[in-house]
Amino acid sequence: MSIRTSRRLLEPAVVFLSSLGLTAALTYPLVARMGSVGRADTDDGKLSIWNVAWVARTLVVDPRHLFDANIFYPNHGTLAYSENNIGAGILALPAYWLTGGNPYVAHNFVVLLAFSLTATGMYFLVRHLTGDRRAAALSAVLFAFCPHVFAHTAHIQLLMTAGLPFSMLAFHRLTERPTAGRGAQLGVAMAAQAISCGYYGVFVIVMVGFAAIVVAALRRWWRHEYWRALAVGAVVALAIVAPLFWPYMRLQRDTGFTRGLEDAGQYSADWRAYLASSSYAHVWMLRFLGHWNEVLFPGFVATILGLAGAWRARVHRKTELLLIYGGLVVLAGWASFGPTAGLYTVLYHALPVFAWLRAPSRFGLIVVFGLAALAGIGLSAALPKNRNGTAIACAIIVLSAGELALPFPAYPVPELSPAYRVLSRLPRGPVIEMPFFYPEVGLYRHTIYMLSSTSHWMPLVNGYSDHIPDDFSRNVMTLAPFPSRDAFKILEPLGVRYAVFHLYGYNAENRRDVLKRLKQFEDYLRPLYMDDQTWLYEIVGFPP
Repeated sequence: MSIRTSRRLLEPAVVFLSSLGLTAALTYPLVARMGSVGRADTDDGKLSIWNVAWVARTLVVDPRHLFDANIFYPNHGTLAYSENNIGAGILALPAYWLTGGNPYVAHNFVVLLAFSLTATGMYFLVRHLTGDRRAAALSAVLFAFCPHVFAHTAHIQLLMTAGLPFSMLAFHRLTERPTAGRGAQLGVAMAAQAISCGYYGVFVIVMVGFAAIVVAALRRWWRHEYWRALAVGAVVALAIVAPLFWPYMRLQRDTGFTRGLEDAGQYSADWRAYLASSSYAHVWMLRFLGHWNEVLFPGFVATILGLAGAWRARVHRKTELLLIYGGLVVLAGWASFGPTAGLYTVLYHALPVFAWLRAPSRFGLIVVFGLAALAGIGLSAALPKNRNGTAIACAIIVLSAGELALPFPAYPVPELSPAYRVLSRLPRGPVIEMPFFYPEVGLYRHTIYMLSSTSHWMPLVNGYSDHIPDDFSRNVMTLAPFPSRDAFKILEPLGVRYAVFHLYGYNAENRRDVLKRLKQFEDYLRPLYMDDQTWLYEIVGFPP
């Protein structure tokens, strides 16, 4: 085996390990405290940790009921009430099972992989476009660790950006040799992105579709095996994604769940968003912005070199790359401003999948992607192919990593009540947790119980998601004062077996009231565990 072949075979491992090392540095102390820190400081973070753990567990123990998550009992298909995070759950499998089902290790393992895989994908995309490892390394840093992604560490699906560069890499390979095999590779890459993040699944359709039209127009490939290869890719992607998308179609059919343009208007970007970032090098700008509704600043290096790269591509007659990546920057930026800017409205009516989206501002990620790619193209064209050029590139890469660094949000995990350890050893049965939060105090607070359920995986009457089922909405105010006769009447036909009361969740007046009601219905509630914070009961009967 030649030295060149050996280097080619080793390059993916070297790139991934280097990306992992940089990820560990920029997300420190995550790698050092995998099981003791996490994003349980936010409700979205609790939801993400629960979600990843559910998928990682259920793919092994009961894959047929993957979508029947343990929330909103007795409803079925509840994983489809929000992002399913199947991609993240698959990545979490080894960490979850090797640690005995630790949800924090599983989630943090996926966070590290998400950043590392994105950097790896971006490296190989720009390496393919330029043949320059220096440019590829710069683009990898600029995209994988951009402020927008760091701003969403509580949303695991929004960290799963690796499918964007890998899909574009597969597309460019297809344009060089349009075969069914390369079409299938493109389909697999797009499907992997779709099952990792629904939003980015839509984005990759838009990106590849736009690039396909640009290539066809410039090369005049209107009757060509190119389109057959793309068709193969579409079929492969659809075959992989359709079974996982079907629960969402059924939910839409049964409930009419959809997102209107009025929803999108609330989550659209404005010009301030493109200057917002909490990185050490950028945070000083925030006081001049006033209010911003998203974090979309690409960084100074990405912006300056991206624009320079666009100019270089024009001068060096790289029209195709300029139109693809420059066009993505312009069009995605336009779409990110939402319905009032026009383009998003056109896309909403043209592409049915937009009915599932509500945050046009997230198109800003494609702006960063396009600028990062152009920055690599420009750097490759500008630097000499010698040691001096390599030294300059290394300095720019280090500068870029330093510019994007920020204090990573790693919070101590909440202590698990001993009541849950008792519950985990009991015969399986549905659980209701109290206080039973209602809309006025925030339904999102049920994520506390969802996260705790990773210790026992009993079915929960409680739950929170993007979609709230009708029976939950109807019953929430009746269940809130449990135990009561009306609440027992709801729980009896459901066979609810256990009740957990968190006394610290009540104010003084409500605590006196719940203690009075527990005394009133003590014949129907058998104590299983009590401390000064949490009481666990088995429901042994129901009042007439």
